[in-house]
Amino acid sequence: MRISIISRNGSYLGLLAANTILGSAMPMMIILGGLAGLMLAPTIAMATLPASLSMLAGLFAAAPFSLLMGRRGRKTGFIAGASCAVIGALIGVWALYNGNFVVLCIGHLALGAALACYQFFRFAAAETVSADWQPVAISLILTSGLIAAFFGPQVFIVTKDALAPVPLAGAYAALAILSLIGLIPLVLTRLPAPTISPPQSLKQRFTSLSVLKRKPIRLAVGLGAVSQGIMVFLMVPTPLAMIGSGFSEAVAGDVIRWHVVAMFAPSFFTGFLIKRFGVKPIAIIGLACLILASIVAFGGMASVHFYGSLIMLGIGWNFGFIAATIMLANCVPDHEKSLVQGANDTVIALVSTLCAFAAGAIIAGFGWTMLAATSLLLLVMASAIFIKETHKTA
Repeated sequence: MRISIISRNGSYLGLLAANTILGSAMPMMIILGGLAGLMLAPTIAMATLPASLSMLAGLFAAAPFSLLMGRRGRKTGFIAGASCAVIGALIGVWALYNGNFVVLCIGHLALGAALACYQFFRFAAAETVSADWQPVAISLILTSGLIAAFFGPQVFIVTKDALAPVPLAGAYAALAILSLIGLIPLVLTRLPAPTISPPQSLKQRFTSLSVLKRKPIRLAVGLGAVSQGIMVFLMVPTPLAMIGSGFSEAVAGDVIRWHVVAMFAPSFFTGFLIKRFGVKPIAIIGLACLILASIVAFGGMASVHFYGSLIMLGIGWNFGFIAATIMLANCVPDHEKSLVQGANDTVIALVSTLCAFAAGAIIAGFGWTMLAATSLLLLVMASAIFIKETHKTA
């Protein structure tokens, strides 16, 4: 099978287009979560709460979205997710017009649920190709984030004052419009029908979760959780740390832009590297990049440290997250996919939520240097465990 076959796959191209448009909301949400929170929060310690609640929403939304897709199909699930984004963005506009921090947090809960739904694009992409090309399909679907990395922040810059005199409200409105546009390729795309399974009782569902005790699944879930969690831990407070150090909103936005570029640009070749060298070596390289990101962040608070740390953070996330996704796809049979994928993304959302809340508390109470030191310690421990466990498996 040649790569040109993927390029002629209508279902795959439809998913790619939808993920590109809907994914443009992600960098905007990163910037808006911190800046709108800083503007409306009663104390600076609560400024990262909207972004943290977005992660919390993923904790509760991942499994229901996965089960919905398992019963009604991927298309229905993605349309539901995009609808959450529209509602959340409009709530954000209302919150800013009324200066209501609580309502802003509610809006970010809905936006976080949408992001949790979009994570399933990678699994949907794998289902449109043969097993040997799944690493490439998963990797390439994430390249759509590269367009989002440039497009999202630019939309933010252009629209943030569009509803003046209310700052940032225009960017939330643009989020709603982008989400509506993203529905178009979803509606037009034909995706495989879900595998119909007999209804399970609540007891049977909990019994089915025993699959998470399998070592290959544990390793995949753990790698994905560490990659996503550390990325959130360092990324969420970055705009606040930079503004606190005297940098402008534009510079902070540019750092996030290049961070998102680094998250998705390697996707052009990550899948091919995994096909050539195997998934575990790429996973270890990803963990090494995350460690390097923490070391650079610990080195100081000049612009070079922020740019360097966030770029390495993005590369490490890409290698680790794609490797984890492929590891999971390779060890789960079709009839367990919706359950295990939902459990996987729930665990990832739980770790991300804890990291987001912890990052806000540490940056407010102890500063950026302590945040970097904490991430370094956690990564060294996680990497040692992963290498030890994979060595036993080998």
